Amino acid sequence: MTEDEMRKRLEALRLEHRDLDVAIDALSAGGGSDQLQVARLKKRKLLLKDQISMLEDYLIPDIIA
Repeated sequence: MTEDEMRKRLEALRLEHRDLDVAIDALSAGGGSDQLQVARLKKRKLLLKDQISMLEDYLIPDIIA
């Protein structure tokens, strides 16, 4: 995977992460929300966060000065 492809993938993951935020908020605010669905969305969101962190670490390495 090239660096450009990684940056595109990173942006797609960030977009999906934000969309999940909106979906979780909507389900939670809707009253008798489906707790199982909310839990699944939160689990997916955590997985995305891990993938985002991994790509960011690869693209922006730590530089010790």
